[in-house]
This record gives sequence, structure tokens and C-alpha cells, in this order.
Amino acid sequence: MSTARNSARSTVLETEEHQALRAAVAALGKRYGRDYMTRVVADGGHPDELWADAANLGYLGVNLPEEYGGGGGGIAELSIVLEELGAAGSPLLMMVVSPAICGTVIARFGTEAQKRAWLPGLADGSRTMAFGITEPDAGSNSHRITTTARRDPGSGDWLLTGRKVFISGVDIADATLIVGRTSDARTGSLKPCLFIVPRDTPGFERRQIAMELQAAEKQFELVLDDVRLPADALVGDEDAGLLQLFAGLNPERIMTAAFALGMARYALHRATEYAKERSVWKTPIGAHQAIAHPLAQSHIEIELARLMTQKAARLYDEGEDMAAGEAANMAKLAAADACVKAVDQAVHTLGGNGLTKEFGLASLIVASRVARIAPVSREMILNYVSHQTLGLPKSY
Repeated sequence: MSTARNSARSTVLETEEHQALRAAVAALGKRYGRDYMTRVVADGGHPDELWADAANLGYLGVNLPEEYGGGGGGIAELSIVLEELGAAGSPLLMMVVSPAICGTVIARFGTEAQKRAWLPGLADGSRTMAFGITEPDAGSNSHRITTTARRDPGSGDWLLTGRKVFISGVDIADATLIVGRTSDARTGSLKPCLFIVPRDTPGFERRQIAMELQAAEKQFELVLDDVRLPADALVGDEDAGLLQLFAGLNPERIMTAAFALGMARYALHRATEYAKERSVWKTPIGAHQAIAHPLAQSHIEIELARLMTQKAARLYDEGEDMAAGEAANMAKLAAADACVKAVDQAVHTLGGNGLTKEFGLASLIVASRVARIAPVSREMILNYVSHQTLGLPKSY
């Protein structure tokens, strides 16, 4: 009985290495915290100091191959880094797109030259890459992407034309991994392909989108007007674009879940500490079940979402792409819901103080919605589970 219990526990709890990573990243996050990020956003800047420190400690490239300067780990390790920084109040959103999506795609499918050119810089933080998939008229339907790439028959160059919207961090990224579509010579249909587009490439224009969201990473609309790229800007195999695309989307969902978990934990911690100290009628408000039970419920939901996130990361790192896709979507939905509820309950616990700048929770009301909306809506996840997992007929 004891042996069975210990065996079951070892399959659920994190390894000592993962626990040590959590503790080390938490210590780094604590040195910066919510005040640091608030100041950076207010100044219109970027968390360069935190990014540099995280890079120097090997955290940014923990998922990338060792032979290219990374830590040799996986999305499991990278998600721990983002979650712990978020729990300290100082998440690095560019971790989702630069090492997680772009780094993973290049590491798995890029040419040797692309790996040598990009992975060492992504690993040590000296280079960053944005990811461009969303379009104004495509929404959640990636089959409606209209950004197209065609060959110049004379030079062999690629010419990209199209628009993207809500693309994070393009102003600070050295390049953007753009999802376009090329024509299949055999069928005439369009197939997805990924291209590395350097920031200052002629014809590659950006316009910042005004957002209510307070974040260091700005959002942009992109216009590609016959952007000329060399033949080697194409990542991997032209005929494997769909596989390569989903190799980046699953880590994106897992990292979004980690982002949401960190925010949820931060909000819950602030609320719990307040409930322990704030006294009304000679007793801390946390002694009242009307306050205590919703906070306890939030803790349970966060822990459940974390378990699914860990499952998704493990499946992905073990190469189980189909199973990882399902788990990543579930993890993203569960973590996003847990985050929204935790932030809402935290603000409610603090009452009027929850809306003040001093306590810094009100801005999270908007931020917490991000994980519900991006990179895929909860409704599309429910669609996915209903017809992929349950076998129900599609409604679209």
C-alpha cells in the first residue's frame, strides 16, 4: 500500500530539478516584482533588465537544444519560468512567442543555417522573434489566412503580401515568423508556410494598435506589400507547413496557460495576505467563509489547471503531438478561467482597495481576459474538444 502510494505520488509531483528551477526563478522574480513592471509600463519601456538577468541565468533558452546554446530542456521547463515570474508579478510575455513558438519551430524544422543564425541569440536573449498568424478577416479560422507567398521565377526569391493584426512585440523583435500560404503546384490549393521576416525589410510596415491592456509588449497591425525575401527565409519544408505551424501553436497554448497561472497565483496571494490582515469587527475578514471559501475555490481551480498544464507540457516534450494538442487546449481553457476568477475574487476581497493603484490589482482585470481570448477563444477550444475528443458533429 505504501509503495503504491509513493509510486503514484512520484508520477504527479515535479522532479527535484523542476522544484529547484521554480525556487530559483521565484527568487529572480521577487527581486523585480509588480512595482518594477508597473514602472516599466508607465515609462513606455520594456523590461530589459529582467530579460537580461533571466537570459544570463539560462532561463530564456531553457527549452532550446544545448548545441545551440540552450538548456536542453523543454516546454515543461520554460512554462515553469513564465509561471513563476508571473506569480511574482513580473511576467515576460515575449517568452511565449520568442523561445516557445519561434525557437521551438526553428529547432524542430529549421535548416542548419537557420538554427545557427537564430537559436543561440534566442537562447541568450540577445535576439528576439515575434510571431505573426492572426489576420483581420481570418480570426480563429486559419484556413482563411490571405497572406500569400509566391516565387519570383527569375531570382527564386519569395514575395509576401498580406496583413496581420494583434502581433506582439514587433517593435523590439529582430524578426517576425510570418505564417503565409503558398500555392500547391499539384492541387492548386493554398498551404501554410512559415517565413522569417527581419524587422527592417522593405515593404514590411507596422502600426501600433491602441490597447486598454497595460503591458510592456505593444500590439501591432502589419502590412506586407510584396516583401521580398531570399529563398532561405522559408522555415523547413514547404510541404510540411501545417505540421510546423501546429508545432508552434501547442507550445503557445501551454505557455499562455503558464502566463495565466502566474497571474492567478499573484492575485490570489495578494488577496489572501489582505484577508489575513484586514480586520472588521475585531476579526480578520479571512475568518468569514464568504471571503475564505471563494479564495479556497480559486486555489483549487489553479492547482487543477496547473496539473493539466504539466500534462500538456510533458506530452509535447515527449513528442506526442496529437495528445499534446488536446491537453494544451484544455490547459489553456482551464488556466484562463481560473485566472479570470482569481483576479475578480481578489479585487472583490480588497473592496475599494482592489481598484486603487496602490494595490495594483485593478489593471489585472483587463490583463486576465487576454488568456481567455488569445491565442484561441474558449469557444473554439470547446468546439475542438466536442468534435475531436467526443466525436460530436462539427457546427462549422
